[in-house]
Amino acid sequence: MIFQLINTQIDQLHIDSISEERKTILQPLIDYIQLKTTENKAVNLNFICTHNSRRSHLSQVWAQTLASHFEINNVFCYSGGTEATALFPVAAKTLENTGFQIEMLSNGDNPVYSIKYSGNAHPIIGFSKTFDASFNPTSGFTAIMTCSSADKGCPFIAGAEKRIPITYEDPKAFDNTPQQLEKYNERSLQIATEMKYVFSNIVN
Repeated sequence: MIFQLINTQIDQLHIDSISEERKTILQPLIDYIQLKTTENKAVNLNFICTHNSRRSHLSQVWAQTLASHFEINNVFCYSGGTEATALFPVAAKTLENTGFQIEMLSNGDNPVYSIKYSGNAHPIIGFSKTFDASFNPTSGFTAIMTCSSADKGCPFIAGAEKRIPITYEDPKAFDNTPQQLEKYNERSLQIATEMKYVFSNIVN
C-alpha cells in the first residue's frame, strides 16, 4: 500500500496539463512498457543523466512509485550517470517532503539512501553511480536520457534495447538561492505528472 501522503499527491497531479509536444516525447516510453507488459516480460528502465544526483533519481523513484500505483507489475527502475557524484541532499529532501520515507544507510562522499514509497514494497536504493555500474542491468533495458548533456555526450549505451530522450531542466540552477526548494519540488512534480501519464496509459 503506497503511503497516504504520496497517494494524495498522485491524486492531485493533473496529466491534462501535459502539452502535446511532451506527450509525443513520452509516447516511445509508453510503447516500450506496453510491449513488455503485453509479452509478460520484465520492464527494466534505467534513467540516465550526467551526475546521477537529481533528475535521474527523481525519475527513477516516481516511475517505480507510479508503476506500483497503477499495478503494472514487473517494472524495475534504475538510475545512473555518465559519472558518479552523490545524490544531492535537496533531491532526497524533496522526496521526503512529498511523503517518501528516506533513511540514510551509509554516510560519506556518496551516501546510500533507502527510499520507501510503501510499507511492504522493496525500498529503492538511492546513490550515485555510473549507468553501467554493476548495480544496474547490463542488458534487456531501455535507457531514458533525462538530461540533454548526457544524451549528447553518451551516444552509445551498452546493453540497452532502446534509448529514449525525455529531458528535464536541471533544478541545480537554483542551488543556494531562495527558490531552491520551490524549484526542486516543481521539477519533482513535473516528473511525477509525466510518469503518471505514462503508466496510466498502460493496459495490464
